[in-house]
Amino acid sequence: MQWTSQQWLESLVWIARTYLFVLVGFALVAAGLGRFTRWGRQFVRLAGSYFDPRRDWRPLAAAALVLLLAIAGVRLNVLLSYWNNGFYDSVQALDAKAFWFFMGLFGLLATLHVLRVLVAFYVAQAFEIRWRTWMNDRLTDDWLAGSAYYRARFVPNPTDNPDQRIQVDVGSFVSSTRSLAIGAVDAVVSLVTFTLILWNLSGPIAFGGIEVPRAMVFLVYVYVIVASVFAFWLGRPLIRLNFLAEKLGADFRYALIRLREYAENVAFYRGEAVERATLRRRFDEVIRNLWAIVFRSMKFDGFNLAVSQAAVVFPFLLQAQRFFSGQIKLGDVMQTSQAFGQVQDALSFFRLSYDAFAQYRAVLDRLTGFLDVDEQARALPGVRIDTDHDTLEIDALDVRRPDGAVLVRGLGLKLAPGDALLVQGASGAGKTTLLRALAGLWPFAGGRVRAPLGRDALFLPQRPYLPLGTLRAALAYPDAEVGDTQAQAALERAQLAHLSGHLDAEADWSQQLSIGEQQRLAFARVLLKQPRLVFLDEASSAMDEGLEHAMYTLLRRELPDCIVVSVGHRRTLHAFHTHRLQLEGEARWLLGPAAAAT
Repeated sequence: MQWTSQQWLESLVWIARTYLFVLVGFALVAAGLGRFTRWGRQFVRLAGSYFDPRRDWRPLAAAALVLLLAIAGVRLNVLLSYWNNGFYDSVQALDAKAFWFFMGLFGLLATLHVLRVLVAFYVAQAFEIRWRTWMNDRLTDDWLAGSAYYRARFVPNPTDNPDQRIQVDVGSFVSSTRSLAIGAVDAVVSLVTFTLILWNLSGPIAFGGIEVPRAMVFLVYVYVIVASVFAFWLGRPLIRLNFLAEKLGADFRYALIRLREYAENVAFYRGEAVERATLRRRFDEVIRNLWAIVFRSMKFDGFNLAVSQAAVVFPFLLQAQRFFSGQIKLGDVMQTSQAFGQVQDALSFFRLSYDAFAQYRAVLDRLTGFLDVDEQARALPGVRIDTDHDTLEIDALDVRRPDGAVLVRGLGLKLAPGDALLVQGASGAGKTTLLRALAGLWPFAGGRVRAPLGRDALFLPQRPYLPLGTLRAALAYPDAEVGDTQAQAALERAQLAHLSGHLDAEADWSQQLSIGEQQRLAFARVLLKQPRLVFLDEASSAMDEGLEHAMYTLLRRELPDCIVVSVGHRRTLHAFHTHRLQLEGEARWLLGPAAAAT
């Protein structure tokens, strides 16, 4: 090959022309896959809007740049192929001048290769990071919308390990999409380009007295296609095994997290043996599946390795007779070997990437399954809620268990600002479930509720939620911030003045504070937020009667117009409520003034 400026110009023209063809072809194939294949439709559902130019043109531009750099890499491989030919010809001819020329040329090509690799790495990583950020926001928002993160537990097949879907599967989806798509494009472009080179270098071969022209090209295609079919058969079980690997690993991790979360409870019960058995059982399932992957991968990878090693000597065997007869030079043999390897690698891409495609399909199933469950959760029925009201009005409210058993039937009441309702009844009568229905969280309910819900309402459970971070953040939750003066005053009124100096200390406050302190912190939140409606579900159960009396007195004094709905067992609570609802089982209830039960 004569290396002139014309060759460099031709390379630029080749890149531009090939890039244009690839862009058009890639767009057509992507459109077809997105419409006519299941996993293509899954991809469009997950990330189609990210690449919509009406939303933002930059993701498409970044993807196009990644593609351009991949095609430039193919062209550099072509130039190195011709360099290979010229270099070995100079060695065979003992041409020192040509030898040093090709050594210098190699330095230039190697420099271009290194620069292209570095730039391609940066562009690809930036592309993945920005896409992953968008995907994280997309799935997190979908999970939180309509309280799907809570209501999903009530669908027939709830999502297992949603944390893994967002944290692990999103990253795998983004990186695998980019690597597999660019790998496929690189394989196709390399296949076409090096097939043409191999075609020019290949000679006829006689089989049974029949001479086949350009036989090497046909042989490499037959060789790889037959090997790929067999490899697909060997690798098919890896799809299911990889899906199980992610699921079982996440189940084991969840068991570890749950043990850490309930460490004190387990320690009090001396339940280490039970927890150890649970962890061991889940870990054994991970290991059994892992061994299955190992044995299947040995068959799959071993076959692929054998195929690849046999392909190394193929071009030399096929060109040996022509070389020793003087029909071709050493450079032609070496270029043939490289071209044969490139064609073989390109044809083998889908075979060698079968495991990656299997994992990718599993990731698509997990992520779209996650979105399916979110949609099902939001579609669950529930009470009709109108939040544009100052009063709490309940019309014909029915509350059921998941099995259909009725807890409350036809409940109706109206509470004006300043009124307080105490809900009592035997354990299992549905007191907490009634509060969930009023808040719109319980799907097995019907009727209508008019109330100042949303940002004007607070729910205080028996064990308050304390987010990770500073005490100030825990106190202000669900708001973002609170000033020192307000925070210290609220803590002091809730008899937590000893915590005033720790507002900016970061800790897991659910582990640092006793349950009683956590409940008083929740009352301090109410003082800061000043809601128009507050639900208290055994919110003072960890306090003695004196502290409980002080907290309810504080609540009624500081928020005289707030509507209060409480669940509690103590008769001392009657004095702080204007109405009492007694749940008596079998869907019966009794509503009356709280004073009547005193």
